[in-house]
Amino acid sequence: MEYNKNPLVASKIKRYEKAKAFRENWVPLFEECYEYALPMRESFYQEEAGQRRDDRIFDETAVVGVQEFASRLQSGLVPNFARWADLMSGSEVPEEERDEIDNELDAVTDYVFEILQNSNFSQEVHESFMDLAVGTGVLCVEEGDSVNPVNFTAIPLPHVVLDTGPDDKIDHVFRERKKIPFDSLKVMYPKSTFDPQVLKQMGSDRDTTVLEIVCRNYDRPNEEVYYHYAVCLTTKTILHTKEMVGLGSNPFICFRWSKCAGEVYGRGPLINALSAIKTTNLTIELILENAQMSIAGIYQVDDDGVINPDTINLVPGSIIPKAMGSQGLQPLQAAGNFDVAQLVLSDMRLNIKRALYSDMLGNPDKTPASATEVAERMADLSRRIGAAFGRLQAELVQPVLQRVIYILKKQGRIEVPQVNGREIKIRSSSPLAQAQSNQDIGTVARFLELIGGTFGPEMLQILIDSEETAVHLAKKFGVPESLIRDEEERKAMTAMAQQMAQQQMAQQQGQPQEQPVEGQNPS
Repeated sequence: MEYNKNPLVASKIKRYEKAKAFRENWVPLFEECYEYALPMRESFYQEEAGQRRDDRIFDETAVVGVQEFASRLQSGLVPNFARWADLMSGSEVPEEERDEIDNELDAVTDYVFEILQNSNFSQEVHESFMDLAVGTGVLCVEEGDSVNPVNFTAIPLPHVVLDTGPDDKIDHVFRERKKIPFDSLKVMYPKSTFDPQVLKQMGSDRDTTVLEIVCRNYDRPNEEVYYHYAVCLTTKTILHTKEMVGLGSNPFICFRWSKCAGEVYGRGPLINALSAIKTTNLTIELILENAQMSIAGIYQVDDDGVINPDTINLVPGSIIPKAMGSQGLQPLQAAGNFDVAQLVLSDMRLNIKRALYSDMLGNPDKTPASATEVAERMADLSRRIGAAFGRLQAELVQPVLQRVIYILKKQGRIEVPQVNGREIKIRSSSPLAQAQSNQDIGTVARFLELIGGTFGPEMLQILIDSEETAVHLAKKFGVPESLIRDEEERKAMTAMAQQMAQQQMAQQQGQPQEQPVEGQNPS
């Protein structure tokens, strides 16, 4: 069926064309960032992969900085082989049921992260984090196979067009898939009934461009509903239609570093560092030109009718004949001041490292930092990227887990209520989240110290519930729920301790007091 005969699909195609035209305003800025810092990534203008794009790079500070930025962010937010989030009971769960549910969710969380660690999540999210340095990362999370139930794909920014909805959140994702063989459409969309125009092309050596559209449907406000369309732009026919319902049903995870009001695409640290990056490259280019002139030399010569510049070969040991009385070749001093250039370079490189947070990574040649030093750096990083951290929690961490849980529930591997923050909520336990929690821990510790030191331990006993304080601190430290006794067990242990204390007191009171020795002062 031709897509212009489907009013809804036709309207989405028009929206795609409008959103793509709007993206063109961003392309020159994005392209410069990719050219100077991510030359290995696909260009917005480049049709073929593998083309050389590093001929304008004279300084690798930004190239290395982006790699370190992605690695640092990954280790702080979604570290490899670690559990960086927890599923917990939400506000709608009755208090008396929370301990039991939290223990069950703890086991589910372990299983979810086992699936994540065995998948390609770590590789693909690192690729998306490099795109995030420009401003926007996109992950596609799809069902896998029996061995790897979940599959992740980092979508390059040139391959997607984004648009926002009434709540200023991204609700339309248009993915352009170019040079797809017609025969591959059967594998990509096995349940589809193909248009005769498409069937006619199958078996040939022709390629096509497929536009995948995922858009939010607001007709059912009480639940999340998405439509998934696949359109063959070569034949202008619909390949695939699907309705997806529920939290986590959207396969595209779009996350931004920071965003200005009214803008769709994010602004990453590379945009802030772009001026310094270009200045650094220009400075080194001038230094190399100056060095070349210093090595080869520049000469002046009197026009005596004898010396022909075209025949002069400036190589070591060469002899240039000249007429008697002629001044011959006279070397000129090379222009430029290397000391000034080095000062400029030092400042610009430092600015680039600060913009990409590379100044917090420490000296790679130094002995590995202690746990305390690592914690301090992570706390500093947490403070510096506080706003971005909150956005990444909302646009990456929670959607990824919601999507993985949605897929595993669909496959019948797990059974949990909706992870909507009310029934089940997601609590980040990543190193960056722990760094922020440590600030809360420090606040509690300073308060306890102040009250105890000012008013004495008796006031602490009156004011503070020691049991609840200990539980609160344990959760802030990220202690697994399975290691914390539930409320009923704590009540039983408290009752047992009180009973033992009473028995001990009774025994002490029932014993006769010891009589003083004759002649000894009873005091």
